[in-house]
Amino acid sequence: MTRQLHPVAWWLWAIGLAVAAALTTNPLLLGLILIVVTFVVLARRDGSPWGRAFRLYAALGAVIVLVRMLLHIAVGLKYGTILLLPLPEADLPAWAAGIQLGGQVYLEGLLGAALEGARLGTMIVAVGAANALASPKRLLKVFPAALHEIGAALVVAVTVAPQLAASVQRVMRARQLRGDSAGGLRAVRRVAMPVLQDTLDRSLLLAAAMDGRGYGRRVEGGRHRVTSALTLLGLVGACVGSYGLLDTTSPAALGLPMLAVGVAFCVGGLVLGGRAVPRTIYRRDPWAWPEWVTLACGMVAAAAMLSMARRDPAALAMPLVPRIGIPRVPVVAVLGVLVALLPGLVTPVPPLTSARARRDREPR
Repeated sequence: MTRQLHPVAWWLWAIGLAVAAALTTNPLLLGLILIVVTFVVLARRDGSPWGRAFRLYAALGAVIVLVRMLLHIAVGLKYGTILLLPLPEADLPAWAAGIQLGGQVYLEGLLGAALEGARLGTMIVAVGAANALASPKRLLKVFPAALHEIGAALVVAVTVAPQLAASVQRVMRARQLRGDSAGGLRAVRRVAMPVLQDTLDRSLLLAAAMDGRGYGRRVEGGRHRVTSALTLLGLVGACVGSYGLLDTTSPAALGLPMLAVGVAFCVGGLVLGGRAVPRTIYRRDPWAWPEWVTLACGMVAAAAMLSMARRDPAALAMPLVPRIGIPRVPVVAVLGVLVALLPGLVTPVPPLTSARARRDREPR
């Protein structure tokens, strides 16, 4: 069977993996999440521009790790016993207590900074996987009618990175056809402006097309105020509930109960606001068993990591103090992350939308 999976299913799957990555600094688990995300993207992406933009998110994740390490060397709090860089330390005034400018860099502290950056980078890669697998234009169709304004802005925002990747390919191909083989900084100057101009032009064309089709209509009157109040209360409740779930020391009432109340308020506000914004959809995306499997796999990964965070949080961290140790292998968390691999095997294969991607898929 060949069809596009529902975009919401991919986003919920990716959010589950992002939550799992946010709960650990264990390099084994972070590496496993990256492997799972990369495998599913390579197996189920199509030839669209957003499908080819996954490498940009991977590069951004690597840059985040590097920047986090550089910040630790420059202004981070140094700790550990294995000396790497004996840098001089600058004396700071009393009001800057807690900030260490320079100083001796130890292996434990640098490794801890790298793992913190890897955790954030893995979350970015997971979000990039959702953007690579789910078409943002199809996602806008299933966006709640009451949030058309936000949906239009989000679609324009998330299409910038895919359009940037497509623009780079078009400009580089045009340079090759013209025989321009310049490299280094000269090539950057020649490529940067055409790429930025082409990306902005395409994003503005998308925004104009959505505006011409009626996106961004407002809900007027008292219903608009009630919808805004319910949505705001729901978002606050969802944020507090999410914090309660992620923080293992918070009271149980701040976790799942508060999250459920917040989601209920959000749903009520969206339903009430959506009744005042009528719209039609020519062809609805189906929601069948592959979507349920994808959703369940992402939630299983997040639930397994949350369970380990409650039962044995030390297993989700890299042992650095008092000395560096071998990271543990939490079986429950590993199995939960491996379950998230199933969408790359059992979901329908998407139709390829470009001849070039079709040639890449053909066996040689």
